[in-house]
Amino acid sequence: MKPALKTNRAFDIDEGQHLIGSFNGDPAGPTLIVVGSIHGNEPAGVLALRSVNEALAGFVGELRGRVYLIAGNTRAINRGLRFIDHDLNRAWTRRNLSPRGSEHVESTSEGHELRELDSLIDSILVTAKNEVYILDLHSTSATGLPFATVGDTLRNRNFAMRFGVTILLGIEEQLEGTMLEHFNNLGAVTLGFEGGSHDSPETIENHRALVWLGLVNAGILSADEVPDFEQFAARLAATSKGMRIVEVRHREAIRPEDDFEMNPGFNNFDRITEGQTLARNRAGEIRAVESGMILMPLYQKLGEDGFFIGRSVAPFWLWLSAVMRKLRIQNILRYLPGVKIDPDDSETLHLNTGLARFFPLQVSHLLGFRKRRFQDRELVVSRRRFDLSGPFTNRS
Repeated sequence: MKPALKTNRAFDIDEGQHLIGSFNGDPAGPTLIVVGSIHGNEPAGVLALRSVNEALAGFVGELRGRVYLIAGNTRAINRGLRFIDHDLNRAWTRRNLSPRGSEHVESTSEGHELRELDSLIDSILVTAKNEVYILDLHSTSATGLPFATVGDTLRNRNFAMRFGVTILLGIEEQLEGTMLEHFNNLGAVTLGFEGGSHDSPETIENHRALVWLGLVNAGILSADEVPDFEQFAARLAATSKGMRIVEVRHREAIRPEDDFEMNPGFNNFDRITEGQTLARNRAGEIRAVESGMILMPLYQKLGEDGFFIGRSVAPFWLWLSAVMRKLRIQNILRYLPGVKIDPDDSETLHLNTGLARFFPLQVSHLLGFRKRRFQDRELVVSRRRFDLSGPFTNRS
């Protein structure tokens, strides 16, 4: 049996030095950016990227694109902490990234990390001449099957389906300020990956497999150029256990003052039933709001998400969704009675509650819209600009 990975603080990462490695093959080809350990207590991402970095040195002549391997929260990684002042993967908001920024964030450790990472990745995006793919490597405090998280554009979905892993749709609907959501809105194809539990050596291997498959799926290498490609593909395919697509339907948001405590024994994708006691806080028991599967139960002190609940999605609905979006049926929605276009964003719609009864959120999802919030008796939904095509291709 392999020894458990020691999440000690022996990382020799200089604070603010995020670039682990860069490899420039054909500058006109696609770009793959991989970020590891944006949460500092998730060391497997950086450890996997260091391994890939060493191996890629022998592939520069074969690369049909560009590759950038990036360490996430360098200050927190060195201390083995999820974050120092606040969650870096909730900081990528429009306000925080504006030229003036948020005064609170600017003065924090994660504020420095945010500026450094944004500047680095933006410098890569502005020089891209073809499709850009961004992978974000994570791990969880609970055990269970690895899985991918995907913002539901057809481009993201099609890319994710090539990896053979279970895919979670809709988690971005539950969270604000994630790094992938920010770059997805700029037109990159994005995929998050929860490779396993924080301290498992298997998590490092799952991350390595994902990155090598990412190089092939992005078109930068071919499968026959990657040693052990079949083993990498088989490793990831074995994690799905027949579950391909899961829609996230509920998030249990928590605050430090809640004294949240997850009941012991839950793993990712364990079946739960409506009304089942899942956790406790200072107000008492927290029960499941519906039946389904539990996702990412929190067994660590820091975090804003107690758990999520998801349900499987039948392949038919994914097919129907793709057909409807390609036919641009979603454009009809803005002309229906009871729908108002947001004056500040043409891709955001306000649906009155009467219409929402006949046009439920699930139908909005089919057409590529996601829930933003309920506001003044209206359901506010928005759609990404780059569902079918991106802004980076065929640049001169």
